[in-house]
Amino acid sequence: MMSTNNSDEYDIAIIGGGMVGASLACLLANTSLRIALVDRQLFDESAIPVTQVQPKFDARVSAITAASRNLFDQMGLWDDIAAMRCCGYSNMQVWDADGTGSVSFSAGDVNQLELGNIVENSVILSALYKKLDLIDHVDLITPFSIESFQRDQDANKITLRSIDGNNLTAKLLVAADGASSKIRALAEFATKEWDYNHLALVTTVKTEAAHRNTAFQRFMPTGPLAFLPLAESASDSGQKFSSIVWSAIPERSEELMFMSDKEFALELSRSIENKLGAIEWLDKRFVFPLRQRHAKDYVQDNIALVGDAAHSIHPLAGQGVNLGLLDVQVLAQELIQGLQAGRNVADMTVLKCYQRKRVGHNLGMMWMMEGFKYLFAERPLPVRWFRNLGMRGVDNIPLVKNQLARRAMGLDW
Repeated sequence: MMSTNNSDEYDIAIIGGGMVGASLACLLANTSLRIALVDRQLFDESAIPVTQVQPKFDARVSAITAASRNLFDQMGLWDDIAAMRCCGYSNMQVWDADGTGSVSFSAGDVNQLELGNIVENSVILSALYKKLDLIDHVDLITPFSIESFQRDQDANKITLRSIDGNNLTAKLLVAADGASSKIRALAEFATKEWDYNHLALVTTVKTEAAHRNTAFQRFMPTGPLAFLPLAESASDSGQKFSSIVWSAIPERSEELMFMSDKEFALELSRSIENKLGAIEWLDKRFVFPLRQRHAKDYVQDNIALVGDAAHSIHPLAGQGVNLGLLDVQVLAQELIQGLQAGRNVADMTVLKCYQRKRVGHNLGMMWMMEGFKYLFAERPLPVRWFRNLGMRGVDNIPLVKNQLARRAMGLDW
């Protein structure tokens, strides 16, 4: 892979060099396709937190499911990720702040070593870009900020134009440029979307007690709070660092952001019911809005949407990047099979096969998360009673609980 911003022609231009876009480029490594991985900025390996003086963590982490880990393993990346830094979690505790309902999940109950792995986004990107450096037919085009595109239907290709006046032409554009996708907007894909009325606050903390490779999630009327276990290094045995994802209504998020570090640490410990003792250290806090969005179609002539460009989801179950990785796994499979059958890389039959295989799964997960959000936001006594009864019931029926766990892990759909 080389870095360039020259005008050239490609089979596929992947717009967005994040985890989903870079994964698609890696999945197509064994093809003869000329691929451009296009991004607004160059990934800086030297700036990632894992290479800095400890403790230093990326504020953005992903809960990597068993299915996504298997995909990274197939790409030859997982050993590199694990060698840098990740934290497997074998248990998860979920409970309702407004009652006695709770559910505990265990990897052993579903015959797995782990329920998933918490990995910093920058660690995943580092492993992906090391892999891409070894692939001759993938070019990194950066910086390239898209201004417009023009579709040439006679030649079956699209020409991108950057704000700097550079051009790039490809037979197929894959939009992996996130929830605010420029490609989706320019191509006028219709979407259904609504605001969750939640902001997500993220930070990293060190706790008095060890997390014991356990993820904790408490549902409160203002939104869910999650403690996700982190490892300080590949050989960390202290188990005292956690990534915090606190989704809350705007008024509550604003209140939390304006607290002093001492006030926030006390409130955080109280809100997780002191499961891990006192908060001994915390990093800078960041907050970002949450919005659900789903494109009515994932494909048009010469364009396919993947990941957050096609669908964005509430982070309460940590499924966002995992759904995007499943998107590119299916898209890569369909493209490879199409090439083997002699089809053009932008053949609509191939692209619609990808869409058909992914839309139902993504919508199912989105509506499940939507249901959880509204169920736990409701305060009337009958709803709270039913909610707590349901959680206790699930916890006491191993068959149901284990099926839910396997689905969340991406093993059964």
